[in-house]
Amino acid sequence: MYLKMHLLSRRACSGLFFSQGSMATCLRSSKSLLKPRLYRNISLSCQRCTIMASWIIDRYGRNDVLRFTNNMTFPVIHFPNEVIIKVHAASLNPIDVNMRNGYGAAALNAKRDPLKLKSIRSEFPLTLGRDVSGVIMECGLNVSYFKPGDEVWAAIPPWKQGTISEFVVASGNEISHKPKCLSHMEAASLPYVGLTAWSAMNQIGGLNQDNCSGKRILIFGASGGVGTFAIQLMKAWGGHVTAVCSQDASTLVKKLGADDVIDYKSGDVAEQLKMLPLFDFILDNVGGVTEKWSPDFLKKWSGATYVTLVTPFLLNVDRLGVADGMLQTGVTMGTKAVKHLCKGIHYRWAFFTPSGQSLDEIANLVDSGKIHPVVEQVFSFSEVPKAFLKLEGGHARGKTVINVINKK
Repeated sequence: MYLKMHLLSRRACSGLFFSQGSMATCLRSSKSLLKPRLYRNISLSCQRCTIMASWIIDRYGRNDVLRFTNNMTFPVIHFPNEVIIKVHAASLNPIDVNMRNGYGAAALNAKRDPLKLKSIRSEFPLTLGRDVSGVIMECGLNVSYFKPGDEVWAAIPPWKQGTISEFVVASGNEISHKPKCLSHMEAASLPYVGLTAWSAMNQIGGLNQDNCSGKRILIFGASGGVGTFAIQLMKAWGGHVTAVCSQDASTLVKKLGADDVIDYKSGDVAEQLKMLPLFDFILDNVGGVTEKWSPDFLKKWSGATYVTLVTPFLLNVDRLGVADGMLQTGVTMGTKAVKHLCKGIHYRWAFFTPSGQSLDEIANLVDSGKIHPVVEQVFSFSEVPKAFLKLEGGHARGKTVINVINKK
């Protein structure tokens, strides 16, 4: 009776899995739900489907810790709002390199097991990669907006197993239908950087399509993944964008819509900015000394906002522990916010925030032609270590994408 009730409550998401080598295939029943023939507990995959191919790390360190395996445990649906996605493409972000090196391990482990219930407190083997574009293979009982066979994209939170793998589990509120106009390779380049920029500019900065028209926006680190997305988002909302990048990236950012371009290699950036009118909003992807002088170029006492993506939160938790690290972070944030508020400007920190709803809005902008993916290079699944080295080299001009379907 228990199984029948569960089957009847599903929204055409039932399926069986079987494996051949490291791959898995989903066979979906075409029978009506009124004539159920398959009885199974969907929180467990079929016993034969137990392993898959994945790139993992068993310890933190340099690029040599990356290891390919055909024996990674197949993902399992633990909660009724989760789905299993067959990964077609993934992409790398700076956070993947940082996580490989161990950055943020203390905070992320606390998020993975906040009550310390696990007998073995180890995150390994750990799969990196946050972006995914692929096809839903299995749905939990409470998933009503998606079904097996749907093409979706998502950015998986860093405390979960990543996407450089054949399959990945995601929460239903983290995923969105992939833009129809994009291939999986193109779509995989956008979710993490898009949601990070969306969090900084919309959720934290308060900008939207109704209030952005005519506002002057300054973006540091404009040629990277977040920067290239932010330029397009601000132009889609009618803002005037000044991009700070190197000369060899100026053609790219102008093509994306930047109105003014500042070359940080051609002279002192502050001196070049003095030649321009003041700004309403600054997005800082660089941090460091930039934070000390760049807020001076905001319009005082007008609601102007400085938002930085470079924060000490994870570093503080790694160094001081969870409690003391959070306390130190709170004190730092509060002190800086009050200091800048006394000068007539708002100071904010922003973080990546997973959100399927925000991805829906981004997908609409993509399908309407207002935002385009910027892919610098695509690597095959066998070339993941090369992709990490490419990203680690810096000076990004868009995103580094992994073609997971291409195993060569």
